[in-house]
Amino acid sequence: MIRRFAVSLVAVVTLAVLIAAHFQLSPSAATNCHGLPTAADIKAALVAAADPTIGGLFNGSRMWGAVVNRDGEVCAAATSTDDRTQVWPGSQAIAKAKAYTANAFSLDSLALSTAMLYTFTQPGHSLWSLGQSNLLNPALLAPPSGNAGGTNQIAGGLIFFGGGVALYRAGKIVGGLGVSGDTSCADHEVAKRARTTVALDPPGGPLVDDISYPSDGPSVFMHPACLNTFRNGVAVAGGTETPATSY
Repeated sequence: MIRRFAVSLVAVVTLAVLIAAHFQLSPSAATNCHGLPTAADIKAALVAAADPTIGGLFNGSRMWGAVVNRDGEVCAAATSTDDRTQVWPGSQAIAKAKAYTANAFSLDSLALSTAMLYTFTQPGHSLWSLGQSNLLNPALLAPPSGNAGGTNQIAGGLIFFGGGVALYRAGKIVGGLGVSGDTSCADHEVAKRARTTVALDPPGGPLVDDISYPSDGPSVFMHPACLNTFRNGVAVAGGTETPATSY
């Protein structure tokens, strides 16, 4: 009797372990963020990127950063400041959406930063209204005093200005990085530097999906200049956003 009970107990425990393992390994129960930057990695990379050659309003010193995996699930998010309330609260959503966008429209053979998608998505161009195809889920955000929110879930959202870049390892796309908290041009510069810091540049190198400006000549990948615009440490010619004359 005791021996039969012991055998039955072992069988029950074994079955429970197998069931637990199944759910732990199931794609729906666990997010694959292996090898992607953690919140600490993101913060360190954002801090390292900031300097006067970033340009913009704050030289990249007040940033939100977020990373998604290839499935678009949020793996980690962080601010460059210890006090999250000193980064625009709205930039949390934008950073996550930029990370999602860069990952969503990049491939192993084609890295497309969010800056490169700007012209395509303007009225009169071929991808106008693309931004309505996958809206951000605001339920996956959190107040600045709480955690980043949305971890292991797809926050979605599509953003088509500078600050989002795809992440690569050994020539394969593994996710996306989104950065927000300054002008869109400065965001792109920080994202580009941060990606290099975490060693996840695309096969063509860190500039293969770089931003282009009107001073470079006509291009379908054009992005407008911002306030105090720099690129790769150099002030951009004509790098001031066009002033409004009237409305």
